[in-house]
Amino acid sequence: MTKHLRYSGDCTLDLAADLKPDIVIVGSGMGGATFASALADSGLKILMLECGDFLPHTPDNRFPATIYEEMLFHSKTPWLDRNGNPFVPGNFEWVGGNTKFYGTVLYRFREIDFAERHYDEGVSLAWPFSYSALQPWYEKAEILYKVRGQEGIDPTEPPGPYGYRFPPVPDEPPIAELRRRLQRVGVKAAPLPMAVDIDGWMEGGSSPFDQYPDSSLKGKMEAESCALPIAASNPNFKLVTKARAAAFRADQSGRQIERLEFDYGGASYSVNAKLFVLAAGAVPSAALLLRSGVANSSDQVGRNFMNHIFSFLIAVDPWFRNTSRYQKTLSINDFYFDTNDTGKSLGNIQLVGKLFGETLRFHEKRAPRFLLNWIAEHGVDFFLQTEDVPRPENRVTIKDGLIKLDWHRPVISTHLTMVKRAKRMLRAAGFPLLFHRLMDETIPYHQCGTVRMGADPKSSVLDPNNVSWDHPNLMVVDASSFVSSAAVNPGLTVAALALRAAEHVRKLLPQL
Repeated sequence: MTKHLRYSGDCTLDLAADLKPDIVIVGSGMGGATFASALADSGLKILMLECGDFLPHTPDNRFPATIYEEMLFHSKTPWLDRNGNPFVPGNFEWVGGNTKFYGTVLYRFREIDFAERHYDEGVSLAWPFSYSALQPWYEKAEILYKVRGQEGIDPTEPPGPYGYRFPPVPDEPPIAELRRRLQRVGVKAAPLPMAVDIDGWMEGGSSPFDQYPDSSLKGKMEAESCALPIAASNPNFKLVTKARAAAFRADQSGRQIERLEFDYGGASYSVNAKLFVLAAGAVPSAALLLRSGVANSSDQVGRNFMNHIFSFLIAVDPWFRNTSRYQKTLSINDFYFDTNDTGKSLGNIQLVGKLFGETLRFHEKRAPRFLLNWIAEHGVDFFLQTEDVPRPENRVTIKDGLIKLDWHRPVISTHLTMVKRAKRMLRAAGFPLLFHRLMDETIPYHQCGTVRMGADPKSSVLDPNNVSWDHPNLMVVDASSFVSSAAVNPGLTVAALALRAAEHVRKLLPQL
């Protein structure tokens, strides 16, 4: 088996050939790889710099201890929390980025997510365009990532057409029983839209999708397995691994980005290009711009950090046996709109990948082993997420050379209402024992909003096409560009925005 599997090119830097491309892309995750794939037929010379390497193909990739205890695959560089304490962030530096470890859920934002929304926590701002502007790109992204789904079941489903070419991942028997129970109490349980070949995934081991990487590239449909092979079909595309972007440098006018400085093999280099595309992830992208001192005339770079407010809820019925291995096929959006019985827009409920007793032990070290095994055997595991609203004081800064994340949630009443409503629903469905855990602020996932787009350069960093207001040859195509977090998984919206931005580049490049 080759090391690269689906990218067979030479990933080392060639000083003579690689440093004068048309486009430089920083990051090989959902945004960067999708953007590059959309320009595969352009003939443009594209250099992609990835700070990580290819994920090794070893059995350790499916061991819970590797994932949850050793945190082997997480970024090795700590961040600082708002009190200045170091912590391990929920970020991954590998070819394919965070998609290597995502749970494969690729949701469209709902139509209302693009409008201004009001919560007890504050105001979720309107995007500079409506859902309809992104709909065609959602469809293309679903096709690119081979999303499995079914239209017409989810009550919040926005207008199509959809790019579903495959049926939903099938329920395992215990989840089919759960679905029947929910339907009996009036819940419109819908299949999750997922980018996974379930047979290919299970070939690599019997495990859930969340946090477990797919080094075989047979199961998860992610940036390395789907987008990079298309990008590499362009003979002028080059991926260089273990190359860490250090700073963008503007020209004397300050208007154009002239070069990108990066570290590779213990030395520093710089590369010139017509266009620079940043897709390192919401926090790293903001940090790179701050270190560079560019694109920040609005003073908004790093501000407005958002991250979904998460809970895990395990519903237990002593007479129910959960023999599932992957479990994650069901979603509930009955509380997404304000038409539910609380009168408030709450958020999304979905199954999380199956939690086993040995997994729970990494989080509940004081609980007896037999009890955790019993809970896992008789329980179903839910993931509850509600929207985080943008606040300028929730921000990324640089302190002593490290990323500092000031993130605080002073009010979470919307989320707590969601938890109460979910508990009532599950008790009605026959699960009398409920174990709830709110995820705190130390492990941020679904990060977004730090380099947001908008219609006004005074209050945003990017224009509606993901182009920097300050530098017309700088684009940002990851979740940092989000105006709001919505309350569904962000991956598909990142991909759709990247495809849309790539189409804009076809018009933009002749002007640069």
